[in-house]
Amino acid sequence: MSTETMENKGQGRGAKAVKAVGAGLLALCLVGSLGLNVYQAQAQKRYADAMNGFITEQKDRWAKEEEQENTYQEDGFKVGGEYEIRSTTHISDAYKSGDDSQLSEQDKETLKMAEDVLDEVIRDGMGNYEKELAVYQWMVENIGGGSEGVIGRPGGSSSPFTPHDVLKSKNAVCVGYATTFRLFMNMLGMNCRIVHNDYHSWDLVELEQDQWYHVDVYSDAHGAKFANFNMTDDICNMGHSWDGSALPVADSVKYSPAVQNSVELDGLLDVPAQFKKALDERQGAVYYRFKTPLTEAEQSTANFLVNVLESAINSTIEEAYFRAMWYPGEDGTDILGLLVERHDEDEPDPGFDPSSPEGKAVIKAIAEAFGLDPATLGDTGDDPIYEPFPTPVPETKNGGSVIID
Repeated sequence: MSTETMENKGQGRGAKAVKAVGAGLLALCLVGSLGLNVYQAQAQKRYADAMNGFITEQKDRWAKEEEQENTYQEDGFKVGGEYEIRSTTHISDAYKSGDDSQLSEQDKETLKMAEDVLDEVIRDGMGNYEKELAVYQWMVENIGGGSEGVIGRPGGSSSPFTPHDVLKSKNAVCVGYATTFRLFMNMLGMNCRIVHNDYHSWDLVELEQDQWYHVDVYSDAHGAKFANFNMTDDICNMGHSWDGSALPVADSVKYSPAVQNSVELDGLLDVPAQFKKALDERQGAVYYRFKTPLTEAEQSTANFLVNVLESAINSTIEEAYFRAMWYPGEDGTDILGLLVERHDEDEPDPGFDPSSPEGKAVIKAIAEAFGLDPATLGDTGDDPIYEPFPTPVPETKNGGSVIID
């Protein structure tokens, strides 16, 4: 075999070997590429499945929110499973129309009691905020003391929850406050919604178009005045919980107590004297704004000041709850709010003095009727007995009786 032939054969075997190696590498690359494609396909499928699941979940959530918006229940809902929110639209409509002929006797009585309150507190020329404030103050000052009498009356129990029973007994649970406040607002021409969760309820009132405010009269009647008045969603959310998907957004601060009632001070060191004066005047909520916005360092000083103020309050007031927080102002600056709920009030007036002339007269009449010594019924005998009652004489010939003054 010639050398050329041998070389050609060697070259042929070498080329085949190179081709074989190349084919093997190509096969490996193809396998690797195929594996990568399978992995990518699997990853893409997992991603697509996750996205589809997320989209489906979002659609379900939106559908539920839309359903809640369409089915949100105020009237008929029972807070605590017991206190029902009842409609009073027919009463407020009767007030606005001047026609109460379609009302029941109880609803007519409710309307009359509510009218009397509005006649007392509302004046010509008031805007919505002034009207709302007047009703709020009347409710805080007049609802909540309850009736300590021993004679039963409708609404005289410890849990009145309808405007009729609230206005009659001057006492209320949270639903009673909420529905009564809503009745007043509707009578005055304002939109008002009742916000509730399973255990509490309060109001959401529209003072100007699309400007809504949370008002929790119940909490303020039992705590610090104005602490829960005309709140934004953010402020209200600090002490309340609710499903807001079916209710208007409350984000205006124009009629918040912090904006309406804040006092401007030069600096933080002016706060103690001003706050002590407010405490002496029995104010439960005060608000301070500063001529120059506080720096970051001054914010830390404000925190220290509040801590020392709390120590001073605890040292001077036997029972008090103190809270401080920043409220947003209309110009974007912060307003310092200091809220005090105090429990050192004087004992309530018992309501009737047994030693008064009227009390002595009652004791005398009962003692004579039962043949008892007035002293056994509480008459000390220190003062002359008052005679408020006319004295009957024997029957006349016509069978009646005459009265001698």
